[in-house]
Amino acid sequence: MRIFHIQASGITESNDLDALTAAGRPAHGFVWVACTRHEFEVQQGTVQAMLFALSGQQLVDLHISDLMNNHLPSHYDYTSQYDVLVFRRLAAGTHNADPEHPGEILTREPTRGGPPILRRIDTSPVAFAVFDHVLLTVHPTDCSARDTYVIKLIQAASSESRAAGARLPTSPADLMLRVVNQMVDGFLELRRELTHQLDHWQTELLNPKTRFNNWNSLLDARLSLHTLDEICEDQRSALQDWIEAVKTWPDADTPTGQRERDLLQVRSRDVLEHIERVVHHVRRLEQSVETAVQMHFNVQGSRTNDIMRTLTVLTAIFLPLNLITGFFGMNFDGLPLIHRQSGAWMAVGFMVVISVGLVVLFWRKRYLARSGR
Repeated sequence: MRIFHIQASGITESNDLDALTAAGRPAHGFVWVACTRHEFEVQQGTVQAMLFALSGQQLVDLHISDLMNNHLPSHYDYTSQYDVLVFRRLAAGTHNADPEHPGEILTREPTRGGPPILRRIDTSPVAFAVFDHVLLTVHPTDCSARDTYVIKLIQAASSESRAAGARLPTSPADLMLRVVNQMVDGFLELRRELTHQLDHWQTELLNPKTRFNNWNSLLDARLSLHTLDEICEDQRSALQDWIEAVKTWPDADTPTGQRERDLLQVRSRDVLEHIERVVHHVRRLEQSVETAVQMHFNVQGSRTNDIMRTLTVLTAIFLPLNLITGFFGMNFDGLPLIHRQSGAWMAVGFMVVISVGLVVLFWRKRYLARSGR
């Protein structure tokens, strides 16, 4: 568990939840408590006591179940005292979360196939409970999104970054949006690797020298992309609900507070735009795989047509030759050329002339022409 006290002057970190509860609400700034799902499950009572000491409110039982649920889709909910946002991350994790034991790392390799990058994409949910002076986040085990943003947050608090104009989060809601934006941008960074993996599938599908038979892996890849599409849709719906809820908040009493409210709405719309970019990219990849499959079958059909055309042309060339040999093979004494010494060679020359003529005819009609590559 990591605890941060964020204020305009800087950031302090600790891991003593009891000391934070005893100190009570800070006079300036707000508190960010980031814990894993397993830690939240074990220290649920201590976390509830901390929330009551700092904000005078505790999480309701249904929201506690949501924060511990490892299968919950992205969604937004609220009460009169706090807001809850569950956001499924899209990250290339080195470990997968175990759905049987929330908060624990999966010790066995997943059985599904497909490109390696799709097998490594972790979509475990991250839960945010936003109070007036506290942000509680519940992460999966080994959450790279939390650790990456903590590093950025500490760098932003340094004197060099402050001199360069870097701004620290001004409220728990602002911090939540920044973490969510970090998770969304993390998937945008995976686009190049994911596109490269799917381009490899398309190359195998369209290569005429290989016989593609790895259909199970291809089906798994399409199912994985479809699942990502559904997850992104849930993310977009959750952010849209959050934006609509922010619009209903009462106006701030001071110009500074109103400016922070406007910046919060702008950041919310920016995160929503990033999610829409992810949705567009996932759908484009899904359509690209579907198009590659269709092109594969079209190429196979075209190759079959070429083979049948070649066989038909060969049959058409040998058909008159078979007719000539059948004609001269009849047991009649009055057939022409059979009593002449050069009759056999004349028949062979006639057959050669017919064969060459048919080959030239079919070539001019492009029946024997190879398709351009």
